[in-house]
Amino acid sequence: MRLDLTGRTALVTGSTQGIGAAIAAGLARSGARVAVNGRGAEGVERAVSRLREQVPGADVVPAAGDLSSEEGTSRVLEALPRVDILVNNLGVFGAEPALEISDDEWRRYFEVNVLAAVRLTRSYLPGMIERGWGRVQYIASDSAVVVPAEMIHYGMTKTALLSVGRGFAKAAAGTGVTVNSVIAGPTHTGGVEQFVYQLVDRDLPWEEAQRAFMREYRPQSLLQRLIEPEEIANMVVYLSSEQASATTGGALRVDGGYVDSILP
Repeated sequence: MRLDLTGRTALVTGSTQGIGAAIAAGLARSGARVAVNGRGAEGVERAVSRLREQVPGADVVPAAGDLSSEEGTSRVLEALPRVDILVNNLGVFGAEPALEISDDEWRRYFEVNVLAAVRLTRSYLPGMIERGWGRVQYIASDSAVVVPAEMIHYGMTKTALLSVGRGFAKAAAGTGVTVNSVIAGPTHTGGVEQFVYQLVDRDLPWEEAQRAFMREYRPQSLLQRLIEPEEIANMVVYLSSEQASATTGGALRVDGGYVDSILP
């Protein structure tokens, strides 16, 4: 199966590192013009340079802006008024005791993880519908279904994204535009390494720390290891392609069998 995205423009939010960077690289390898997003211009330019090294000849453009604010979103929309593929990957996470999460933290998680995606979808979806083709995706998490006790504010936002994705899929019904969510399982990124060491012995070597984390905090995983970002990207690239034209309104799992359910 050849996934050819030549002629398509994609925006991947929060794509200077981790899962977002892997998604940007995957889309670029399939021929898409890819906009890399992050809050600061310097960080975005560095990420753009890295991506051009990874994928020689790739058409990569910077799209700096803090998408948790209307001002930052406006900057991105001005730089990139039209996209064919929107991947809402931006998100924050962290461990915090449930009864100690402040109102400000609840609001911050909602604004970054949910409202930023809604705002971009509201901006780009009408153009996709008018042109009769488009792909919108939300990077959700197993935490949307199996809410972790140590970060229920994060889980709440990922559950919300599943509703957002299903709702916008209905808004785009019959137009040639598909809208889906990707349920990512525990994934190996720099941020997750820091998170793992918040919960297990910091003196353990990484491989032992990873195994201890999965054993103690994610024992449901059938993969029994952290997922690599490229494995999440593979699903996103497929959903962005012509071959996924009949898949919409869905929540597709790349969770290593973590969610103990036949359906999401």
